Amino acid sequence: MEKETNSTAACATEKQKNTFSGNIGYVLAVAGSAVGLGNIWRFPYLAAKYGGGIFLLVYLILMLTFGYAMIVSETAIGRMTGKSPVGAFSSLGSKKWLTFGGWINAVIPMLILPYYSVIGGWVVKYCVEYLRGQSSEMAGDGFFGEFISNSFAAEICFVVFILAAFFVIIAGVKNGIENVSKIIMPLLIVLAVITAGYSVTRPGALEGVKYFLVPNFSDFSIMTVVAAMGQMFYSLSLAMGILVTYGSYLKKDSDIEKNTTRVEWFDTGIAILAGLMIIPAVFAFTGGDIKTLKAGPSLMFITLPKVFDSMGFGNIIGSVFFLMVLFAALTSAISLFETCTATITEELGLNRTGSSLIVLIVSLLLGTASVFGYGVWSYVKIFGMQILDFFDFLTNSLMMPVSAFFICILVINVIGFDGISREVKLSSAFRRQPMYYVVTKYIAPFFLMIILASSIANALGFITI
Repeated sequence: MEKETNSTAACATEKQKNTFSGNIGYVLAVAGSAVGLGNIWRFPYLAAKYGGGIFLLVYLILMLTFGYAMIVSETAIGRMTGKSPVGAFSSLGSKKWLTFGGWINAVIPMLILPYYSVIGGWVVKYCVEYLRGQSSEMAGDGFFGEFISNSFAAEICFVVFILAAFFVIIAGVKNGIENVSKIIMPLLIVLAVITAGYSVTRPGALEGVKYFLVPNFSDFSIMTVVAAMGQMFYSLSLAMGILVTYGSYLKKDSDIEKNTTRVEWFDTGIAILAGLMIIPAVFAFTGGDIKTLKAGPSLMFITLPKVFDSMGFGNIIGSVFFLMVLFAALTSAISLFETCTATITEELGLNRTGSSLIVLIVSLLLGTASVFGYGVWSYVKIFGMQILDFFDFLTNSLMMPVSAFFICILVINVIGFDGISREVKLSSAFRRQPMYYVVTKYIAPFFLMIILASSIANALGFITI
């Protein structure tokens, strides 16, 4: 009898540990997942490449329609089942092939976490160097290339980053993820506002502000829509199993629709702040050279250090900026880590610590391969891509659109719109229900196929995104 009582108490404790204490904790955790390198690095250079203000306008429209529908769907599925993606699909799907969608959702974060943590390690390196006062050295030609080609140094930074995420995860949802998010996310906002304020006040920066915020419809093209859709997908953590997992930790009285709206605007606000941090600063530094802004990955690690060094107070502004980027990268890595841990816990029946250790070991192995891909294994190419680039292409360009398509099928053909509506209305007014229906049934599947086709065509060299 005593053993049974202890077992029941342990289960109750574990369940409480894996539940958000309230709406604020949930919103900050999901926003932390959404706000990552995608917002601070990827969003500004895509906005610059595809028309500035018109890209921002298209992104906002897509976020309020497609993004909203996907967040509501995944969150409702998670709360309805109380399970991570594999368990959720298995418990809802009447056909065995549908469980494949759950496994895709589960595998995606396992593949993203290692290479994402490698990039997080790069951010760790830049934080440390700026705090050491090395602004001028980092602005020099060749600094970034020499660092990532040094496999030992890059590996150390990667391990530091992934271990930070690991220790948050083993503390649990409430004591780990929620508490860390409540501290980091407000700090991230403060640092973003400070950096953006400094950037837009530089001489010549206002032209960059105008380019970024004022739509010019002559710059619009179909690729503006495709690029904005892909960015929204990446930025909001859609189809990675994260929102299903976090939804499973929600209490039944948590307002899904209101929380979704908060996440939408939190995520978009950070993306806009990122644009105001980077685009005006580069405009001021280059005299409005758009080509510099389209530099892609090198923008953050090569161009911006040069910009900061030229602005005065380079060490201070660089430290603030990369500390903010580190916070954003860490919150996203934590959400990826948690999704993997939840799946292993459910499917293998292990405790949280054991599941987290498995995720850590797999991440260390795959992440090390990505690190070495720029150093001692630089000769290794997969379909012409370096190891990290291949993992990025596989997950973001191929697996995520397929994963989202399965979610649409699950909602349309298995759960039904009435089932989703009942779940959402347990705690929400569901004011955007008519729009949700149209987007999920007609618009989302169509755009997902466009994203998948365009990504494949881009990889094969037929088009350039």
